[in-house]
Amino acid sequence: MFCVDYKKLSLSFNEFHDVSAGDMPQYGEYCLLELKTGDYTAGGWYPSGNGQPTAGYFLRGTADTVDSEAVARWHSLDRYDLTDCLEDEEIGWINLGPEEEGGRSVQFEGFKSFADRKNPKQEQFCLLIMKDGSLAAGRWNKWRHKAGGAFIYSSALASHSSDKVWAWTPLGVDRIFAAELERENEKKREKMLNRNPVADPELFKYGTDINVYYEMALEKLREEFPWATLTMMRKCTPVWQIAPLHGKVVFGRISKNYYDDSDIVTPWTEGGTADEFIDFLVRYTHDTVKRSNPEEKFKLGTDINVYLEKAFDHVKKDYRWLDKRMLADTWQYDIRKVDGDLEFVRRYRDEGEYSVYDVESAERFIESVEYDYQSAALRANKVTASYAPSFGHIDLHGWNLESYVFYKLQSGDYKVSVTAGDRTTGGSREFFITPTCFEAKTYAQFLDRYLEIVPDYSFGLGKKELLPDKDLKKFLGY
Repeated sequence: MFCVDYKKLSLSFNEFHDVSAGDMPQYGEYCLLELKTGDYTAGGWYPSGNGQPTAGYFLRGTADTVDSEAVARWHSLDRYDLTDCLEDEEIGWINLGPEEEGGRSVQFEGFKSFADRKNPKQEQFCLLIMKDGSLAAGRWNKWRHKAGGAFIYSSALASHSSDKVWAWTPLGVDRIFAAELERENEKKREKMLNRNPVADPELFKYGTDINVYYEMALEKLREEFPWATLTMMRKCTPVWQIAPLHGKVVFGRISKNYYDDSDIVTPWTEGGTADEFIDFLVRYTHDTVKRSNPEEKFKLGTDINVYLEKAFDHVKKDYRWLDKRMLADTWQYDIRKVDGDLEFVRRYRDEGEYSVYDVESAERFIESVEYDYQSAALRANKVTASYAPSFGHIDLHGWNLESYVFYKLQSGDYKVSVTAGDRTTGGSREFFITPTCFEAKTYAQFLDRYLEIVPDYSFGLGKKELLPDKDLKKFLGY
């Protein structure tokens, strides 16, 4: 790598261009910026195109720009390759642009390196010397679940990975970095306050063990639902906990901060006494416990095969080619005790652990298994032919219909696949066209039955569009 000691290196930027003179960079050119406040940052130049040469903005990242009116001077970063200088170990000062008497000049030093396990602060905008000898800049964004990070410098999270950067030094404090510093300071203040949190004696007269409050609420729930258990109550998420907040102990819901996995405590605010909180817990978990009646969930007993056979037999009536070998690569189900309560559980294919599949009744569980078996049956039935009816622009409640295709299957049956989306997302669904549709004597009668499965108001094409389609009529055997 380069021989220069980055800890002793200074970069002198001497050739600044004055915005007030209308002297602006090329479109997209990345520049070191001196702001009118005297602070420094960087960004790529994007003129507004309104006829004024200095109107526009310097782009630093998604929704992160500096208006040209805030900039006093700029200096291009794109034009330099410092490789030759950095390979000379005697060099400690590099001039970028000719020095002029009375000209604007600024020096940057105090460079650090990731090789020394030095990281910038989160959201800190930095000047970068890249490993290829070029200059760059960007806002530091630490990777969440692994070492390292990247310097974001443009929209769509365009970034310079830390493994491409030789050395870096901070630029000025901007509003984004200032907000991050304030957030970090607030976390420190909160940590200090929470070292010895105070508990309101009215609110915590039964102590600071949350289980005590859940158990007292459980006693009240059992007056209406004799089957109630703590496990059922805790299915109602997020589960309430007791936690410190702003120097006080509170009842709260705890979630994780997306950026740093720190705890976010949302306090309970619907009362001021312990008994009011217990009554709240009763209301909060009431519907979940009501739906957890084991007599409804396990009315067919605790042998999982009874439920699976019912689902299989029901699906087999329409999906005539289905056999149990087709189910090997799909969900596997069981009934097991979890935290003392019987639960339907499932795992996918070769996953090691079962997870709770929370449904309120035997009927609902069987329906979900049927859907799984139907999907497995369709995957196993090869397509032999297809037909896509033509259509114009169709708006589906904000999504656009993209694809609508009928398929003939190896078994002689049919299915249809519908795809819709918008500019950022989309999805597809498959529907089996049940044999009862084909018991209709005419194509028009067939469509009446078919559109009960794939209704036009949800999926775009109705009888008005499909009835005149002679090729579709022929494809479906009419």
